Amino acid sequence: MIRSAEQEHRFVAEIAATSEQRARGLMFREEMAADHGMLFIFEGESNRSFWMKNTPLPLDIIYIDAAGRIVSIAADTTPFSEAVIPSGAPARFVLELNAGTAEKIGIERGDQVSSPSMSE
Repeated sequence: MIRSAEQEHRFVAEIAATSEQRARGLMFREEMAADHGMLFIFEGESNRSFWMKNTPLPLDIIYIDAAGRIVSIAADTTPFSEAVIPSGAPARFVLELNAGTAEKIGIERGDQVSSPSMSE
């Protein structure tokens, strides 16, 4: 769930918690339901970077700190790009949603993200 201003936005997120799951991510996926995403869980908080190699789906990549606050959003990423997309600040979690979702529903830096998987 993402809490933005006074609204709550719920998503069904696949979990990528192992290094193998994180390495594969959403590669090779051609579609994803509008209310779905993938939540990447890392052991600790650190500067993160992602790329879109082998990913045909344009995405919004949302970097989240250990407290669940959004630290940055890489909106509308370019499919198949090998350009590095840095978090710009330490992050422990990363949520990938369909491109345009963050703008469409007004998700911004500083918004709060929560998931039962983030508290384990």
